[in-house]
Amino acid sequence: MKTRYARLKETWGGYASRWTHIGLVGSLLYWGIIGGLVGVAAGSASALFLYGLDRVTDARLAHGWLLWLLPVGGAAVSYLYLKVGKDAAKGNNLILAQIHGEPGSVPLRMAPLALIGTWLTHLFGGSAGREGTAIQMAGSLADGIGRTLRLNAFDRKLLLMCGISSGFGSVFGTPLAGTVFGLEVLAIGLMRYEALLPCFVASFVGDRVTAAWGIRHLSYDMGPVPAMSAPLLGKVLLAAILFGLAGLLFSELTRYLKALFAKRIPHLVLRSFGGGLLVIGMVYLFGTRDYLGLGIPLIQHAFEESVSPFAFLLKTLFTSVTLGAGFQGGEVTPLFAIGATLGSALAPYLHLAAPFLAAIGFVSVFCGATNTPIACFLLGIELFGAEGAVYLFLGCVVSYLFSGHTGIYAAQRIGISKSGAVLVPNESTLASLRSRRK
Repeated sequence: MKTRYARLKETWGGYASRWTHIGLVGSLLYWGIIGGLVGVAAGSASALFLYGLDRVTDARLAHGWLLWLLPVGGAAVSYLYLKVGKDAAKGNNLILAQIHGEPGSVPLRMAPLALIGTWLTHLFGGSAGREGTAIQMAGSLADGIGRTLRLNAFDRKLLLMCGISSGFGSVFGTPLAGTVFGLEVLAIGLMRYEALLPCFVASFVGDRVTAAWGIRHLSYDMGPVPAMSAPLLGKVLLAAILFGLAGLLFSELTRYLKALFAKRIPHLVLRSFGGGLLVIGMVYLFGTRDYLGLGIPLIQHAFEESVSPFAFLLKTLFTSVTLGAGFQGGEVTPLFAIGATLGSALAPYLHLAAPFLAAIGFVSVFCGATNTPIACFLLGIELFGAEGAVYLFLGCVVSYLFSGHTGIYAAQRIGISKSGAVLVPNESTLASLRSRRK
Protein backbone atom coordinates (compact mmCIF):
# COMPACT_ATOMS: atom_id res chain seq x y z
CA MET A 1 0.00 0.00 0.00
CA LYS A 2 1.37 3.39 -0.98
CA THR A 3 2.09 5.96 1.71
CA ARG A 4 0.55 9.43 1.59
CA TYR A 5 4.00 10.78 0.70
CA ALA A 6 4.30 8.36 -2.24
CA ARG A 7 0.82 9.26 -3.55
CA LEU A 8 1.57 12.99 -3.28
CA LYS A 9 4.84 12.58 -5.17
CA GLU A 10 3.13 10.53 -7.88
CA THR A 11 0.42 13.19 -8.32
CA TRP A 12 3.01 15.95 -8.48
CA GLY A 13 4.99 13.94 -11.05
CA GLY A 14 1.91 13.80 -13.27
CA TYR A 15 1.63 17.59 -13.31
CA ALA A 16 5.39 17.96 -13.84
CA SER A 17 5.31 15.74 -16.91
CA ARG A 18 2.96 18.23 -18.56
CA TRP A 19 4.38 21.50 -17.22
CA THR A 20 8.16 21.41 -16.86
CA HIS A 21 8.55 24.36 -14.52
CA ILE A 22 6.03 22.94 -12.08
CA GLY A 23 8.40 20.00 -11.75
CA LEU A 24 11.39 22.31 -11.33
CA VAL A 25 9.67 24.33 -8.61
CA GLY A 26 8.65 21.11 -6.94
CA SER A 27 12.24 19.84 -7.06
CA LEU A 28 13.47 23.11 -5.57
CA LEU A 29 11.04 22.86 -2.66
CA TYR A 30 11.53 19.12 -2.22
CA TRP A 31 15.31 19.24 -2.00
CA GLY A 32 15.25 22.52 -0.15
CA ILE A 33 13.40 20.76 2.66
CA ILE A 34 15.13 17.37 2.57
CA GLY A 35 18.60 18.78 1.92
CA GLY A 36 17.96 21.26 4.72
CA LEU A 37 17.08 18.42 7.10
CA VAL A 38 20.37 16.70 6.29
CA GLY A 39 22.19 20.00 6.78
CA VAL A 40 20.64 20.57 10.21
CA ALA A 41 21.52 17.04 11.32
CA ALA A 42 25.05 17.17 9.89
CA GLY A 43 25.78 20.67 11.15
CA SER A 44 24.66 19.79 14.67
CA ALA A 45 26.70 16.58 14.62
CA SER A 46 29.78 18.46 13.36
CA ALA A 47 29.36 21.09 16.07
CA LEU A 48 29.25 18.41 18.76
CA PHE A 49 32.21 16.63 17.21
CA LEU A 50 34.38 19.76 16.87
CA TYR A 51 33.54 20.93 20.39
CA GLY A 52 34.54 17.56 21.80
CA LEU A 53 37.63 17.41 19.60
CA ASP A 54 38.86 20.70 21.04
CA ARG A 55 38.29 19.42 24.58
CA VAL A 56 40.14 16.12 24.10
CA THR A 57 43.02 17.88 22.30
CA ASP A 58 43.35 20.34 25.18
CA ALA A 59 43.36 17.42 27.62
CA ARG A 60 46.09 15.62 25.66
CA LEU A 61 48.28 18.72 25.57
CA ALA A 62 47.77 19.34 29.28
CA HIS A 63 48.43 15.74 30.33
CA GLY A 64 51.35 14.23 28.42
CA TRP A 65 50.95 10.87 30.14
CA LEU A 66 47.78 10.20 28.11
CA LEU A 67 50.01 9.17 25.20
CA TRP A 68 50.85 5.98 27.09
CA LEU A 69 47.18 4.95 26.90
CA LEU A 70 47.14 5.15 23.08
CA PRO A 71 47.53 1.35 22.62
CA VAL A 72 44.70 0.65 25.07
CA GLY A 73 42.45 3.30 23.54
CA GLY A 74 43.02 2.00 20.03
CA ALA A 75 42.39 -1.58 21.12
CA ALA A 76 39.16 -0.56 22.90
CA VAL A 77 37.79 1.23 19.82
CA SER A 78 38.73 -1.67 17.55
CA TYR A 79 37.02 -4.10 19.93
CA LEU A 80 33.89 -1.93 19.83
CA TYR A 81 33.88 -1.92 16.03
CA LEU A 82 34.52 -5.66 15.97
CA LYS A 83 31.54 -6.40 18.21
CA VAL A 84 28.93 -3.90 17.06
CA GLY A 85 30.40 -2.00 14.10
CA LYS A 86 29.84 -4.49 11.27
CA ASP A 87 29.77 -2.55 7.96
CA ALA A 88 30.41 0.73 9.81
CA ALA A 89 34.09 -0.21 9.91
CA LYS A 90 34.28 0.47 6.14
CA GLY A 91 33.88 4.19 6.84
CA ASN A 92 33.70 6.61 3.92
CA ASN A 93 34.15 3.78 1.43
CA LEU A 94 30.84 2.29 2.55
CA ILE A 95 29.05 5.55 1.72
CA LEU A 96 30.69 5.74 -1.72
CA ALA A 97 29.82 2.10 -2.42
CA GLN A 98 26.17 2.70 -1.49
CA ILE A 99 25.95 5.66 -3.85
CA HIS A 100 27.39 3.46 -6.59
CA GLY A 101 24.50 1.06 -6.03
CA GLU A 102 26.08 -1.77 -4.07
CA PRO A 103 23.70 -3.70 -1.77
CA GLY A 104 23.31 -2.82 1.89
CA SER A 105 22.83 0.38 3.85
CA VAL A 106 24.71 2.88 5.97
CA PRO A 107 23.96 1.87 9.59
CA LEU A 108 22.93 4.57 12.04
CA ARG A 109 25.48 3.18 14.49
CA MET A 110 28.23 4.56 12.26
CA ALA A 111 27.66 8.08 13.65
CA PRO A 112 28.33 7.41 17.36
CA LEU A 113 31.08 4.90 16.62
CA ALA A 114 32.98 7.34 14.41
CA LEU A 115 32.46 10.14 16.92
CA ILE A 116 33.70 8.21 19.96
CA GLY A 117 36.47 6.46 18.06
CA THR A 118 37.93 9.71 16.72
CA TRP A 119 37.69 11.47 20.08
CA LEU A 120 39.65 8.63 21.69
CA THR A 121 42.24 8.64 18.90
CA HIS A 122 42.93 12.32 19.50
CA LEU A 123 42.69 12.12 23.28
CA PHE A 124 45.56 9.65 23.40
CA GLY A 125 47.69 11.17 20.63
CA GLY A 126 46.93 9.40 17.35
CA SER A 127 47.75 11.33 14.19
CA ALA A 128 44.47 11.57 12.27
CA GLY A 129 42.00 14.03 10.82
CA ARG A 130 38.36 14.97 11.24
CA GLU A 131 36.65 15.02 7.82
CA GLY A 132 36.19 11.25 7.77
CA THR A 133 34.25 11.36 11.02
CA ALA A 134 32.10 14.29 9.91
CA ILE A 135 31.25 12.61 6.59
CA GLN A 136 30.50 9.27 8.27
CA MET A 137 28.21 10.92 10.82
CA ALA A 138 26.44 12.98 8.16
CA GLY A 139 26.12 10.00 5.80
CA SER A 140 24.72 7.81 8.55
CA LEU A 141 22.19 10.45 9.60
CA ALA A 142 21.25 11.16 5.97
CA ASP A 143 20.54 7.49 5.30
CA GLY A 144 18.48 7.37 8.48
CA ILE A 145 16.41 10.32 7.22
CA GLY A 146 16.00 8.54 3.86
CA ARG A 147 14.72 5.37 5.53
CA THR A 148 12.31 7.36 7.70
CA LEU A 149 10.88 9.15 4.65
CA ARG A 150 10.94 5.91 2.60
CA LEU A 151 12.77 7.53 -0.28
CA ASN A 152 13.30 5.59 -3.49
CA ALA A 153 16.72 4.29 -4.50
CA PHE A 154 17.55 7.29 -6.70
CA ASP A 155 16.68 9.89 -4.09
CA ARG A 156 18.52 7.89 -1.43
CA LYS A 157 21.73 8.15 -3.45
CA LEU A 158 21.31 11.89 -3.72
CA LEU A 159 20.67 12.05 0.01
CA LEU A 160 23.93 10.22 0.73
CA MET A 161 25.73 12.71 -1.50
CA CYS A 162 24.10 15.45 0.56
CA GLY A 163 25.58 13.75 3.62
CA ILE A 164 29.09 13.91 2.16
CA SER A 165 28.69 17.58 1.19
CA SER A 166 27.16 18.69 4.47
CA GLY A 167 29.73 16.78 6.53
CA PHE A 168 32.64 18.30 4.64
CA GLY A 169 31.22 21.81 4.39
CA SER A 170 30.25 22.01 8.05
CA VAL A 171 33.44 20.58 9.54
CA PHE A 172 35.71 22.98 7.60
CA GLY A 173 33.40 25.97 7.21
CA THR A 174 33.61 25.78 3.40
CA PRO A 175 30.09 25.27 1.98
CA LEU A 176 31.02 25.70 -1.70
CA ALA A 177 33.92 23.25 -1.50
CA GLY A 178 31.66 20.89 0.44
CA THR A 179 29.02 21.08 -2.28
CA VAL A 180 31.39 20.14 -5.08
CA PHE A 181 33.29 17.59 -2.99
CA GLY A 182 30.08 15.54 -2.65
CA LEU A 183 29.68 15.59 -6.44
CA GLU A 184 33.30 15.07 -7.41
CA VAL A 185 34.58 12.43 -4.98
CA LEU A 186 32.41 9.61 -6.36
CA ALA A 187 34.19 9.11 -9.67
CA ILE A 188 37.39 10.55 -11.12
CA GLY A 189 36.57 12.78 -14.07
CA LEU A 190 32.77 12.74 -13.66
CA MET A 191 30.24 14.75 -11.67
CA ARG A 192 26.52 14.16 -11.12
CA TYR A 193 24.89 17.53 -11.64
CA GLU A 194 21.42 16.33 -10.64
CA ALA A 195 22.77 16.46 -7.07
CA LEU A 196 24.08 20.03 -7.37
CA LEU A 197 21.11 21.75 -5.71
CA PRO A 198 20.59 19.13 -2.97
CA CYS A 199 24.28 19.09 -2.09
CA PHE A 200 24.48 22.89 -2.01
CA VAL A 201 21.46 23.18 0.29
CA ALA A 202 22.81 20.50 2.62
CA SER A 203 26.34 21.95 2.71
CA PHE A 204 25.20 25.56 3.15
CA VAL A 205 22.69 24.73 5.88
CA GLY A 206 25.21 22.43 7.58
CA ASP A 207 27.82 25.19 7.68
CA ARG A 208 25.32 27.75 9.03
CA VAL A 209 24.03 25.38 11.71
CA THR A 210 27.57 24.58 12.88
CA ALA A 211 28.28 28.31 13.13
CA ALA A 212 24.99 28.86 14.96
CA TRP A 213 26.15 26.40 17.63
CA GLY A 214 29.08 28.72 18.28
CA ILE A 215 31.81 26.80 16.46
CA ARG A 216 34.50 28.94 14.84
CA HIS A 217 36.98 27.72 12.26
CA LEU A 218 40.66 28.65 12.03
CA SER A 219 41.76 30.96 9.24
CA TYR A 220 45.10 31.26 7.44
CA ASP A 221 46.64 34.07 5.41
CA MET A 222 48.63 33.33 2.26
CA GLY A 223 50.11 36.83 2.33
CA PRO A 224 50.78 39.05 -0.70
CA VAL A 225 50.31 37.34 -4.05
CA PRO A 226 53.24 38.08 -6.39
CA ALA A 227 52.67 39.53 -9.84
CA MET A 228 52.24 36.94 -12.55
CA SER A 229 55.28 36.04 -14.63
CA ALA A 230 56.56 33.06 -16.60
CA PRO A 231 59.25 32.18 -14.01
CA LEU A 232 56.66 32.29 -11.22
CA LEU A 233 54.28 30.00 -13.10
CA GLY A 234 57.18 27.61 -13.71
CA LYS A 235 58.01 27.52 -10.00
CA VAL A 236 54.40 26.85 -9.02
CA LEU A 237 54.20 24.15 -11.70
CA LEU A 238 57.28 22.41 -10.29
CA ALA A 239 55.95 22.65 -6.74
CA ALA A 240 52.56 21.30 -7.87
CA ILE A 241 54.22 18.19 -9.34
CA LEU A 242 55.84 17.56 -5.96
CA PHE A 243 52.50 18.16 -4.21
CA GLY A 244 50.89 15.51 -6.41
CA LEU A 245 53.67 13.05 -5.62
CA ALA A 246 53.25 13.81 -1.91
CA GLY A 247 49.54 12.97 -2.19
CA LEU A 248 50.45 9.74 -3.97
CA LEU A 249 53.00 8.90 -1.26
CA PHE A 250 50.45 9.38 1.50
CA SER A 251 47.77 7.29 -0.22
CA GLU A 252 50.06 4.43 -1.13
CA LEU A 253 51.94 4.36 2.19
CA THR A 254 48.68 4.26 4.15
CA ARG A 255 47.33 1.49 1.94
CA TYR A 256 50.60 -0.47 2.21
CA LEU A 257 50.72 -0.19 5.99
CA LYS A 258 47.08 -1.27 6.34
CA ALA A 259 47.85 -4.39 4.30
CA LEU A 260 51.13 -5.02 6.14
CA PHE A 261 49.60 -4.64 9.62
CA ALA A 262 46.65 -6.85 8.64
CA LYS A 263 49.02 -9.55 7.40
CA ARG A 264 51.40 -9.45 10.37
CA ILE A 265 48.73 -8.93 13.07
CA PRO A 266 45.44 -10.41 11.78
CA HIS A 267 43.43 -9.64 14.94
CA LEU A 268 42.15 -6.07 14.72
CA VAL A 269 42.32 -5.38 18.46
CA LEU A 270 45.93 -6.53 18.75
CA ARG A 271 46.77 -4.63 15.57
CA SER A 272 45.58 -1.33 17.03
CA PHE A 273 47.36 -2.05 20.30
CA GLY A 274 50.59 -2.70 18.42
CA GLY A 275 50.08 0.39 16.27
CA GLY A 276 49.72 2.49 19.39
CA LEU A 277 53.00 1.15 20.73
CA LEU A 278 54.65 1.95 17.41
CA VAL A 279 53.43 5.56 17.51
CA ILE A 280 54.79 5.95 21.05
CA GLY A 281 58.11 4.54 19.89
CA MET A 282 58.21 7.02 16.99
CA VAL A 283 57.56 9.91 19.37
CA TYR A 284 60.61 9.02 21.42
CA LEU A 285 62.70 8.07 18.39
CA PHE A 286 62.22 11.48 16.78
CA GLY A 287 62.08 13.32 20.10
CA THR A 288 58.90 15.32 19.38
CA ARG A 289 55.13 15.25 19.75
CA ASP A 290 54.59 17.81 17.01
CA TYR A 291 53.22 15.20 14.61
CA LEU A 292 50.42 13.90 16.84
CA GLY A 293 46.80 14.94 16.50
CA LEU A 294 45.40 17.00 13.65
CA GLY A 295 48.61 18.86 12.88
CA ILE A 296 47.14 22.36 13.23
CA PRO A 297 50.24 23.78 14.99
CA LEU A 298 52.30 22.51 12.05
CA ILE A 299 49.99 24.33 9.64
CA GLN A 300 50.19 27.54 11.64
CA HIS A 301 53.98 27.32 11.77
CA ALA A 302 54.15 26.71 8.00
CA PHE A 303 52.24 29.94 7.36
CA GLU A 304 54.56 31.93 9.61
CA GLU A 305 57.98 30.86 8.33
CA SER A 306 59.80 28.18 6.37
CA VAL A 307 59.83 24.80 8.11
CA SER A 308 62.08 21.75 8.01
CA PRO A 309 62.07 19.73 4.75
CA PHE A 310 61.42 16.62 6.87
CA ALA A 311 58.23 17.93 8.50
CA PHE A 312 55.91 16.76 5.74
CA LEU A 313 57.56 13.32 5.68
CA LEU A 314 57.19 12.82 9.43
CA LYS A 315 53.54 13.92 9.40
CA THR A 316 52.95 11.50 6.53
CA LEU A 317 54.59 8.68 8.46
CA PHE A 318 52.78 9.33 11.76
CA THR A 319 49.38 9.58 10.08
CA SER A 320 49.87 6.54 7.83
CA VAL A 321 50.94 4.41 10.81
CA THR A 322 47.98 5.63 12.91
CA LEU A 323 45.39 4.92 10.20
CA GLY A 324 47.14 1.79 8.97
CA ALA A 325 46.89 0.28 12.44
CA GLY A 326 43.12 0.73 12.49
CA PHE A 327 42.65 3.91 14.51
CA GLN A 328 39.61 6.04 13.72
CA GLY A 329 39.82 9.48 12.15
CA GLY A 330 40.10 11.20 8.81
CA GLU A 331 42.94 12.02 6.49
CA VAL A 332 42.19 15.53 5.27
CA THR A 333 43.53 17.78 8.04
CA PRO A 334 46.81 15.81 8.17
CA LEU A 335 46.94 16.22 4.37
CA PHE A 336 46.51 19.97 4.88
CA ALA A 337 49.46 19.85 7.28
CA ILE A 338 51.55 17.77 4.86
CA GLY A 339 50.83 20.15 1.99
CA ALA A 340 51.40 23.33 3.99
CA THR A 341 54.70 22.11 5.46
CA LEU A 342 55.94 20.84 2.10
CA GLY A 343 55.07 24.17 0.46
CA SER A 344 56.71 26.10 3.27
CA ALA A 345 59.86 23.95 3.05
CA LEU A 346 60.08 24.42 -0.73
CA ALA A 347 59.63 28.20 -0.55
CA PRO A 348 63.29 29.16 0.14
CA TYR A 349 64.56 26.93 -2.66
CA LEU A 350 62.11 28.46 -5.14
CA HIS A 351 62.63 31.99 -3.78
CA LEU A 352 58.97 32.38 -2.87
CA ALA A 353 57.23 33.50 0.32
CA ALA A 354 56.48 30.64 2.70
CA PRO A 355 52.78 31.55 3.30
CA PHE A 356 52.13 31.81 -0.44
CA LEU A 357 53.49 28.36 -1.27
CA ALA A 358 52.11 26.86 1.94
CA ALA A 359 48.60 27.88 0.85
CA ILE A 360 49.03 26.26 -2.57
CA GLY A 361 50.42 23.11 -0.97
CA PHE A 362 47.58 23.10 1.58
CA VAL A 363 44.95 22.49 -1.10
CA SER A 364 47.10 20.74 -3.72
CA VAL A 365 48.31 17.75 -1.67
CA PHE A 366 44.74 17.21 -0.49
CA CYS A 367 43.66 17.32 -4.14
CA GLY A 368 46.26 14.74 -5.13
CA ALA A 369 45.05 12.34 -2.46
CA THR A 370 41.31 12.75 -3.13
CA ASN A 371 41.19 13.42 -6.91
CA THR A 372 38.85 16.39 -6.45
CA PRO A 373 40.49 19.36 -8.23
CA ILE A 374 37.43 21.63 -8.50
CA ALA A 375 36.43 21.14 -4.86
CA CYS A 376 40.00 21.80 -3.72
CA PHE A 377 40.24 24.94 -5.84
CA LEU A 378 37.03 26.25 -4.28
CA LEU A 379 38.40 25.30 -0.87
CA GLY A 380 41.41 27.49 -1.58
CA ILE A 381 39.19 30.41 -2.65
CA GLU A 382 37.04 30.11 0.47
CA LEU A 383 40.05 29.88 2.79
CA PHE A 384 42.55 32.24 1.17
CA GLY A 385 40.55 34.54 -1.10
CA ALA A 386 40.41 34.93 -4.88
CA GLU A 387 43.58 36.96 -5.39
CA GLY A 388 45.73 33.85 -5.79
CA ALA A 389 43.11 31.93 -7.78
CA VAL A 390 45.32 31.22 -10.81
CA TYR A 391 48.08 29.69 -8.69
CA LEU A 392 45.68 27.71 -6.54
CA PHE A 393 44.02 26.32 -9.65
CA LEU A 394 47.33 25.45 -11.29
CA GLY A 395 48.48 23.69 -8.12
CA CYS A 396 45.30 21.62 -7.87
CA VAL A 397 45.14 20.62 -11.55
CA VAL A 398 48.79 19.56 -11.80
CA SER A 399 48.72 17.76 -8.44
CA TYR A 400 45.56 15.92 -9.55
CA LEU A 401 47.34 14.73 -12.68
CA PHE A 402 50.61 13.67 -11.05
CA SER A 403 49.05 11.71 -8.20
CA GLY A 404 48.00 9.17 -10.84
CA HIS A 405 45.13 6.77 -10.33
CA THR A 406 45.63 6.55 -6.59
CA GLY A 407 43.78 8.04 -3.65
CA ILE A 408 42.64 7.63 -0.07
CA TYR A 409 39.17 6.33 -1.00
CA ALA A 410 39.41 2.77 -2.31
CA ALA A 411 35.75 2.77 -3.45
CA GLN A 412 36.25 5.85 -5.64
CA ARG A 413 35.56 4.96 -9.28
CA ILE A 414 37.59 5.98 -12.29
CA GLY A 415 35.01 7.52 -14.59
CA ILE A 416 37.52 8.88 -17.08
CA SER A 417 41.25 8.23 -17.14
CA LYS A 418 43.44 11.19 -16.20
CA SER A 419 45.31 10.80 -19.47
CA GLY A 420 44.49 9.36 -22.87
CA ALA A 421 47.86 7.63 -22.71
CA VAL A 422 46.77 5.61 -19.66
CA LEU A 423 44.12 2.96 -20.33
CA VAL A 424 41.82 2.10 -17.42
CA PRO A 425 39.16 -0.68 -17.53
CA ASN A 426 35.56 0.50 -17.42
CA GLU A 427 33.90 0.75 -13.99
CA SER A 428 37.23 0.36 -12.20
CA THR A 429 37.60 1.50 -8.62
CA LEU A 430 40.94 2.48 -7.11
CA ALA A 431 40.88 -0.79 -5.17
CA SER A 432 40.19 -2.96 -8.22
CA LEU A 433 42.86 -1.14 -10.22
CA ARG A 434 45.43 -1.88 -7.53
CA SER A 435 44.41 -5.56 -7.58
CA ARG A 436 44.98 -5.74 -11.33
CA ARG A 437 48.48 -4.33 -10.92
CA LYS A 438 49.56 -7.14 -8.59
